[in-house]
Amino acid sequence: MKKILLTVAVAFLSAFSMQAKDYTQFVDPFIGTGGHGHVFLGANVPFGLIQAGPTQNKQGWDWCSGYHYSDSILIGFGQMHLSGTGIGDLGDVSLLPVVDSKQREVKFSHKGERAVPGYYSVMLQSGIFVELTATQRVAMHKYTFPADVKTGNVLLNLHQGIGWDKMTSCGFKQETATTVTGYRYSTGWAKDQKVYFVAEFSQPVKLVSQEADSLSIFEASDLNRPLLVKVALSAVSVDNAKKNLQAELPAWNFQQTVLAAKDAWNRELGKIAIETDNASDRKIFYTAMYHSMIAPSVFCDVNGEYRGADGKVHKGNFTNYTTFSLWDTYRAAHPLQTLIHPEKQRDIAQTMLNICDQQGKLPVWHLMGNETDCMVGNPGIPVIIDIALKGFDVDKNRVLEAAKKSAMRDERGMNLLKKYGYLPSDLDPEYETVAKGLEYALADAGIAKLAKLLGKKDDYKYFYKRSQSYKDFYFDKKTGFMRGVTSEGKFREPFDPFHSVHRQDDYTEGNAWQYAWLVPHDVRGLVAAFGGEKPFVAKLDSLFILDGHLGADASPDITGLIGQYAHGNEPSHHILYMYNYVGQPWKAAPKLRHIFKNLYHDDVDGLSGNEDVGQMSAWYILSTMGLYQVEPAGGKYIFGSPLFNKATMNVGNGKTFSIVAHNNSDKNIYIRSAKLNGKPYSKSYIDFKDITRGGILEFVMGDQPSTFGTKMKDRP
Repeated sequence: MKKILLTVAVAFLSAFSMQAKDYTQFVDPFIGTGGHGHVFLGANVPFGLIQAGPTQNKQGWDWCSGYHYSDSILIGFGQMHLSGTGIGDLGDVSLLPVVDSKQREVKFSHKGERAVPGYYSVMLQSGIFVELTATQRVAMHKYTFPADVKTGNVLLNLHQGIGWDKMTSCGFKQETATTVTGYRYSTGWAKDQKVYFVAEFSQPVKLVSQEADSLSIFEASDLNRPLLVKVALSAVSVDNAKKNLQAELPAWNFQQTVLAAKDAWNRELGKIAIETDNASDRKIFYTAMYHSMIAPSVFCDVNGEYRGADGKVHKGNFTNYTTFSLWDTYRAAHPLQTLIHPEKQRDIAQTMLNICDQQGKLPVWHLMGNETDCMVGNPGIPVIIDIALKGFDVDKNRVLEAAKKSAMRDERGMNLLKKYGYLPSDLDPEYETVAKGLEYALADAGIAKLAKLLGKKDDYKYFYKRSQSYKDFYFDKKTGFMRGVTSEGKFREPFDPFHSVHRQDDYTEGNAWQYAWLVPHDVRGLVAAFGGEKPFVAKLDSLFILDGHLGADASPDITGLIGQYAHGNEPSHHILYMYNYVGQPWKAAPKLRHIFKNLYHDDVDGLSGNEDVGQMSAWYILSTMGLYQVEPAGGKYIFGSPLFNKATMNVGNGKTFSIVAHNNSDKNIYIRSAKLNGKPYSKSYIDFKDITRGGILEFVMGDQPSTFGTKMKDRP
């Protein structure tokens, strides 16, 4: 029985690769499920609310998504999971098919697992073959029981969650012989989460056991055919869950649903077509594309209703989103989205503006209608201002007012920032003050840019001054580091630039070496603060070669080290591209190629740090095409070292932008010259508007550095 089912599954999945333009064949969802990748494994469609997948019995940092490749015991298949976070939550409305109704966990082997975008299957040790697929708001489960089993059981577990999640209230009702409805309220990372569901079975089931309101067992007796279960979710009501089910998945054709999910993924994955002879690089790239499109997730029902940040039900004529890991994703994930998902930018901006109206500020880290306030700074500000500055359909004045409102609230240290001009390291909050201050500064720079564009002179002056706090207060010219400053204006002592204590020093998930460069909004100003290009470059060069002990209490996020550069965490992600600002772009090339080849792999431990909701993958996507946006808001994409012979982006409105690397190879890593639409191009960067107009950017690559992009007029 097992061999037959697995053979059918392999043949079914292999058929995918025979179809034209099938980008899903290059995706391996298992990449990042080992190590500290924390990625989601299961079935979903791009940006869908549903992430149906296995949940394991362990808790801990490496189980934030509910799954880690080292584990072999499952406790259910939840309908929602996170991908690449450092905190666990969700796992709501879990189903588990079992032979013995007393079972609460099951074993499995990775040899019996298969996963492609939109489809997941696993052979359980009990002999039950589980298959999952999904639409945006509905999961479809398919359970094939062993031939010798007369009755099968399905556990509906409303108690179970992942990580910090804790059920606070739940209930269910069997409305008909085939329909069960209910709700689950929980607290955790999302303090007040509400989920309503409808589960529809393909055959009558009987409630045979119940433990309180949180766990029930349903028995199915017609096992001559697979048992199918459709689970639709809503954050608003059971009625809306029913509407979602009827609108998205009224039929019972499992294979057709899988193919529809595959088509949805191919439409999105195909927004970038690469040409390469390296199968491993291709797999890493398209898996990165896949991981970049798990979130933000749709968070509204088919009738337009959604639960807002104020806990109330709202209705809009746009797609509302959730799962905004903004401290991570403002750096590369959102700049990538503005290029290949332009159709979503209005709705993302509208979501963020409505969140601001509902909770009094732009989102910091938003999850299922809840502000978690996770991480430091005001990361929602650069994201929405970047959207506005790039010319998307959004009210710029409303964006400016929302950003100002968020940047002036007396919380998260802002009262002290307004009083002192910086965050004193000896006052509340007394930790991570350098990281917080630098993040506030880069957000303030975005506000200043937009204010200047709109002619708001007073706003421009105020926020520009705040954006310069990095050199006015934190930068120590003697040591060349950003340092904590006391309320008396003195640098905090003792000081060790290598040492890191997680959440109890002046930095966030990093040390002074990594935070010396967190001025992406004013790189030239930072160069001047160092005393000019020569000392700046000397310091930057040393970053990549120095060894130093981080200490026993360092953050586990500081991974992927090259010297003190930490690619496994976000504060380092822009640093290599700073070489372009000082006329030495060639210095980045060998280091970029080293990262491509050594810190991204096509195996389960394929990421050098956790995925962080698409950021780690978005860095790879942009960088391997030869681009990266350093300045958080504005749209300059800095050139690096393109890995692929050709990459063509669909940038919307029927236009494409191709990046061609002539003479490209593992040795020819340096850009020697460039052309844009057939004309010589000397800059070491390109503007967003020049990409979105469509066209062809051609690089000629070589094995030796050149003077390309080194003149002052050609630098970012």
